[in-house]
Amino acid sequence: MEPIVVISILGGLILLLLFSGAPFKPARFVGQAAIKFLIGALFLFFLNVAGNKYGIHIPINFATSAVSGFLGIPGLVALVAIQHWVI
Repeated sequence: MEPIVVISILGGLILLLLFSGAPFKPARFVGQAAIKFLIGALFLFFLNVAGNKYGIHIPINFATSAVSGFLGIPGLVALVAIQHWVI
C-alpha cells in the first residue's frame, strides 16, 4: 500500500474514535497509556534540551518514557538522580 493511503486510513480511524469515543474499556486504557508515553517522551526531550548546558542527558526509550510519563515530574527527577548518582 502507498504510505498516503495508510496515513489516511489511520487518520480516519483516529477521527472516528475521537467523535464516537472508545467502544470498550481496554481501548480507552491503551489510548491513555499511549498519551502518557508521548508526554513522557516530551518531558525527556525538553529535559535533554535544557539540561544540555549542565551535562544532563537521559536517553529517550520505552522504559524512561514510561517512568516519566506515568510518574510525571517526580519520575523525571528520579531519572536524573539515578543517572547522576548511580550510572
